[in-house]
Amino acid sequence: MNLIRTVAMALALSGLSTGGALAGSCTAERTQALVPVDKDLCQTLEVDIRNPGGFPLDVYENKLDSFLGNYCHRNADTGWVRDKSIRDTGPFTAVLGDGSWQGSYHGTHAPVVIWYSPEMAEWLVANRGADAPASDAIPPVPKGGVMVKEMFPAPAGDCAKVDPLHLFPTSGAAIMVRDPAASFDGWFWGWYGFAPDSWVPDWPAGPGNSIPNMGFAQYCMNCHASAENNLTFATPTNMEGQPGRPQVFLSQNFFASQPASVHHEDVRAPDGSLQLSKPHDTVDMAVIADLRAYAQTLPPVGGVATMPSQTYDNTWVGAGGPTAADTFLTSSQCLGCHDAGSTGLQFDMTQPNPHGDDLANLSPYATWRTSPMGLAGRDPFFFAQLASEVQTFHKDDGDLVQTVCLGCHGIAGERQFNIDTVAKGDACAPFTRSVLDTLPWVKSGDGPDVAKYAMLARDGITCTACHRMALGDRATEAQAAAPENACVSERQDLLNPDSRGFARTFTGSFLVGPPDSLIGPFEAPQAEPMQHAMGIDPEHHETISSSEVCGSCHTVHLPVLHDGKTLGHVYEQTTYPEWAFSAYRTGTTPDGALPMGPGANPTSCQECHMPSRDANGVPYRSKMASIEEYSNFPMAEHTLPPAEIDLPVRDGFALHTLVGLNVFLIEMAQQFPEILGIPIKDPMLGAKGTDPLLRTEQAMIDQAALNTADLAISDVGIEGDKLTATVTVTNKTGHKFPSGVGFRRAFLEFSVLDAGGKVLWQSGGTNAAGALIDANGKPLDGEYWWQDDCSARIAPQARLHQPHFATITSPSQAQIYQELVSAPSGDTSVCGPGAPPTGALTTSFLSICAPVKDNRILPDGFLPLAERQAIAEALGAGAELAEEAGPHVVHDDPAYQQGGFDSLNYEIDRATFNGEPAGVQARLYYQATPPFYLQDRLCTASGPDADRLYDMVGRLNLEDTPAAGWKLQITRTAAMQVP
Repeated sequence: MNLIRTVAMALALSGLSTGGALAGSCTAERTQALVPVDKDLCQTLEVDIRNPGGFPLDVYENKLDSFLGNYCHRNADTGWVRDKSIRDTGPFTAVLGDGSWQGSYHGTHAPVVIWYSPEMAEWLVANRGADAPASDAIPPVPKGGVMVKEMFPAPAGDCAKVDPLHLFPTSGAAIMVRDPAASFDGWFWGWYGFAPDSWVPDWPAGPGNSIPNMGFAQYCMNCHASAENNLTFATPTNMEGQPGRPQVFLSQNFFASQPASVHHEDVRAPDGSLQLSKPHDTVDMAVIADLRAYAQTLPPVGGVATMPSQTYDNTWVGAGGPTAADTFLTSSQCLGCHDAGSTGLQFDMTQPNPHGDDLANLSPYATWRTSPMGLAGRDPFFFAQLASEVQTFHKDDGDLVQTVCLGCHGIAGERQFNIDTVAKGDACAPFTRSVLDTLPWVKSGDGPDVAKYAMLARDGITCTACHRMALGDRATEAQAAAPENACVSERQDLLNPDSRGFARTFTGSFLVGPPDSLIGPFEAPQAEPMQHAMGIDPEHHETISSSEVCGSCHTVHLPVLHDGKTLGHVYEQTTYPEWAFSAYRTGTTPDGALPMGPGANPTSCQECHMPSRDANGVPYRSKMASIEEYSNFPMAEHTLPPAEIDLPVRDGFALHTLVGLNVFLIEMAQQFPEILGIPIKDPMLGAKGTDPLLRTEQAMIDQAALNTADLAISDVGIEGDKLTATVTVTNKTGHKFPSGVGFRRAFLEFSVLDAGGKVLWQSGGTNAAGALIDANGKPLDGEYWWQDDCSARIAPQARLHQPHFATITSPSQAQIYQELVSAPSGDTSVCGPGAPPTGALTTSFLSICAPVKDNRILPDGFLPLAERQAIAEALGAGAELAEEAGPHVVHDDPAYQQGGFDSLNYEIDRATFNGEPAGVQARLYYQATPPFYLQDRLCTASGPDADRLYDMVGRLNLEDTPAAGWKLQITRTAAMQVP
């Protein structure tokens, strides 16, 4: 802070506390006028503060700090004009409660006095005064027009008699600076705090990773896009020296009270100050010991590299756009309207939290942001996996591997990078991990400025990735050749070379529509606000509700790389085909009907993972955005008509929860937000809302308990010297359980209990890291792949693992529902579903050569091979899709002929019991990242991404969480009596 501002601040704050305020009720009043002290300094800044696009953000914000902090805008001698007086922006109402009056303010901002730069004042008088031209002849606000909206305690009547020059802006100021060459909307937006320590520049990002205070294309447009033109409601009627009287609102300020709070103060509070659950201060050595990966020195606590702050992640539609250069945008462009509570006056897309006094945020932004989709660009497991791929598994193919993998997890960054690269006349180029570490406003040597692509990639599977998707009648040849689809055909040729139709889009290789269009599920969306803000038309299109929107990415088809050669292509993930082959299939796609028609229980992916009904089956009803409407907001001037901005209530709007069962990732996000560079509090609803990560975790717990599997024990008995029982697991999902990436797994714990509940015998017990162990605590075969010092694999050619069991007789056996695959070896030349396993087990996505085991429980109504092949053909894939989506090495288990369940027998020698058996009990657990997978990461990767994962795994505190012991309980049975 410079000296001049310090002097001005001292004058302004001489009595900032309530007791030091002047007599009366205006706590903002100061004894001395708050006006420029050094007018020469102000004069040197006048030009620069009108050019926000001409400086890096930190440089510009420091200039603006000097200008506003010295009250340079309060200078009539340089042509600045202010409002006639302080004025309300909405009603102030009184409510009698607990024996006293309580005031509540309902303004769009706190009470304001706006200061207008000379060019802004001139434009307002000329274009919104008595002699204003016709609406279609109004010119844009000129470059350099500035408005400084100073904000004060509510209601305005408390300070109405005070000279505005003696008012201290207790709630800071909202600013608008016109720079039409910098963005489509043409404004630099911001909030500035005058009080000490209330405001700092946004670069470097501060603690908490909150949304920035300032920048282009900020969330302010959620209201301002409802203005009739130029994104401002300003009118000369409010200005000193102009005719007319400002609007007034009901103000019940007949009592003395503390100043009412305003919403914008709530959302400006520092984000991330409260962690939902705290990690261990030091490494949990029991977990580290049981991970058995000692090759690395434990990273020091607090010593790992952090991901760049989410504060930085803001791209926008450029001036003259939208063009192909604006195809992919960060979610910051959506949150203002599609997060709840952003206006501070209406709380659509929320429900009261039944477990507290806050609101559950059901908005598209909030439910997506903390989902695995929203976190995909910061997922520590993914980045450690990528490090293993390029450092160990495929050293010579690093560029290819990174481009393939980031084409999904960092899709928006990679796609936009390709679009812009080709537009410059260059060929498609690799997109690498190092890009994501790039910060804006930092010189990156002689290379290109890639900060834009870093922001987009870190934003995960972002809004524009799905809502621009072109399937069915939108996926035309002309659209495929459009500049926004640069390098997509090359990706399709690399990953799906022999496919056609929808199968060409597998592994996230879909086309996108034009940059001036976004699709959604509802008919007749209000288009004007989005057009004003970004030049984009929201359009209804039914494909956004089809399972194929999910299937493009959740069918992962990859090359098999080995010794510099591509041995073929295999399916790493078949979640969508598993559904398409099940009783849940709808039988239709955006390209038309499929053979076999709909299944017995047709249900789309979205109906489970984007629920539009609550737990009682009642459809969600809400408006789908939070904008400044006409009919239910405080009156403003120069708004669009109600027909263009009033929003209808929609029945059955879909939550963007998008969760599976990876509670482990969500716990990491809760406990290590600073390492991952994310906030905890929602940026719009703020303290009024339940922390979104908590709601995401609850959604996963509900998914596990209600929609995943049922468990039953039957036929419990004593037959001679054996105790026998049958456990049946019923799959309630529309795909295999588990599904997704191949290393996910579930397992059964079966316990024999005495009359007091003591365990006499158990299959499926685990250690501190979640590894399955026998009665002596020894890990079962396959739980670890490496020697403890990571020096060598354990019997790699034996491919040790737990097979699929029909009957279990020993604690050294456990039923694990999982997929295991082997890598190529030696002179392997053929890979695929019919290839025999010859290499070691692998976790490499691009080394999958042959199946070793896949006994994941099939969905109900899983079709026979010939019928699956017919559907695969209709999708444009080969017969191998039908084969690879099926089970492997399940020994003709009849449950895997029809799907939907697995039954397992237990036959236990009674001589092994140290006591009298009285009951049996079963539990079903899930692990998103089993011990062998984590050990493989720590033994095959090094550097910042591996260290980051190692640190978080070691310190993650899972005690008293649903994932305690590194396993998530899906369901359990009651203890069944032994007869």
